[in-house]
Amino acid sequence: MEATIQDVARLIDGRIEGVPNQVLNGFAGIEDAGAGELTFLANPAYEPHLYTTKASAVLISADHKLSSPLSQKTCLIRVEDPYAAMAKLMQAFDPSLNAGQKTENEIHPSAVVHPKATLGQGVTVSALSFIGEGAVIGDRVHLAPGAMVDENSIIGSDCILGMRSIVGRRCTLGDHCILQTGATIGADGFGFAPTGEGYEKVPQLGNVTLGAHCEIGAGTTIDRATLGSTVLGTGVKLDNLIQVAHNVQIGNHTVIAAQTGIAGSTSIGQNCMIGGQVGINGHIHIAAGTKVAAKSGITASVKKENQVLQGNPALPIKQHQRIQIALRNIVREFESKKDHSNGATNAKQSV
Repeated sequence: MEATIQDVARLIDGRIEGVPNQVLNGFAGIEDAGAGELTFLANPAYEPHLYTTKASAVLISADHKLSSPLSQKTCLIRVEDPYAAMAKLMQAFDPSLNAGQKTENEIHPSAVVHPKATLGQGVTVSALSFIGEGAVIGDRVHLAPGAMVDENSIIGSDCILGMRSIVGRRCTLGDHCILQTGATIGADGFGFAPTGEGYEKVPQLGNVTLGAHCEIGAGTTIDRATLGSTVLGTGVKLDNLIQVAHNVQIGNHTVIAAQTGIAGSTSIGQNCMIGGQVGINGHIHIAAGTKVAAKSGITASVKKENQVLQGNPALPIKQHQRIQIALRNIVREFESKKDHSNGATNAKQSV
């Protein structure tokens, strides 16, 4: 990164308070930032660091009122949402996310690209990567070392496939998708028919389709459908170590935290937020805008939109909290009676 404060403010429609011609050369947290670095304040708990930071510039909310004077060398850039503005700037200056107007393909000698695969312009195929027969790779796609795209898959433009990530046969990624290290798209779903002698494998003949701007975390697996497609909509973000089973449907702009498991044929609406280690039953529907607290269990369909759920089985959060309070009161009363009973018994024994 090398840009003036004025250049940065222009990118995010920020309002400058201070000297705008200082040059910024990097990003840092507000506690550790030094001269030439840009930081941000979004969480009020970090406000004390605002008055001691050595950063050259700080992104801050447009309506934030200062309680102390700042260092004369620190410039403020006021924006509506400092966290979102910081994310936008980090993307703008991250070379791994910006291939620019590169048109020449770069294919490492150890990579394997099938002669019947189709590559767009500016494609990078790193060491030990693989592109199978009939695969179609869009412009400016980057395959990191060991990444694999199986036969007849389609990768949209400006995608990044991290190290050892896998896109299985006939799967599709929209434009600007990111697969982190070890993500697997299109493994077989868990389909076995019970017989008198054990289990017979059910062939998984479908595929996986990701919309544009999806990001899939490290070690996350998205199983191909038995028939049809497992589908993630536009802008879906999945954290690390998530299991998405066959024929699951996830709506646009839903985000899911680490170690969540979603059983087969479940559909999740758009704009949902699901915490870590949530378990979701199969063949159910979760309404749009649902928020699920970490470690909850969704055992039945959620029909009402924009609810906040918690617990196992998950309930509306206020109801869950009332139940937890009632349980604590019951335990407290039981312990009190138990102590009283033990005291009376001890008294009789001493007499």
